[in-house]
Amino acid sequence: MTGIKRPTLPLTGGCPCGLIRYEITAMPLALYACHCTDCQRKSGSAFALNMPLPAGAFRIVQGSPKGWSSTGPSGEVTTAWFCGDCSGRLYGERPSRPEMMMLRAGTLDDTSWLVPAVHIFMRSAQAWDGSLRPAMAENVPCYDTMPEDFTPLVKAWREKIGEA
Repeated sequence: MTGIKRPTLPLTGGCPCGLIRYEITAMPLALYACHCTDCQRKSGSAFALNMPLPAGAFRIVQGSPKGWSSTGPSGEVTTAWFCGDCSGRLYGERPSRPEMMMLRAGTLDDTSWLVPAVHIFMRSAQAWDGSLRPAMAENVPCYDTMPEDFTPLVKAWREKIGEA
């Protein structure tokens, strides 16, 4: 796996209009591209860049996001947090995983270092998506659905950021 430029903590980001701002004080656990139809619909794009973080390492420093809860394909309820002014989606939470939250990585101020370690739900990936060719060429792990074990995903990410 090709290494990436390791960012300096704290990481910062926010919504498109700048009303909501956040700070991250620990390195993300992973970064993956999800190509499921749910992420496609919610992002309005071909995939979503999801970044799991320890919940205690994330804090809102400006503004108050609004939440919207829905039941996902797995039957689990998730709450998506977004800006009430510009509707920019920022992160998500699940009651079954209170120790973790899922950041939409594109909301970071510096996205130059974002390289997904894994692609999931490839069975619903858009056939025209050219971002998949480099992943395949570099042997980035790709899964047809959600992997049962996220250990390889975390390991691949740690190798990318030089923590292996």
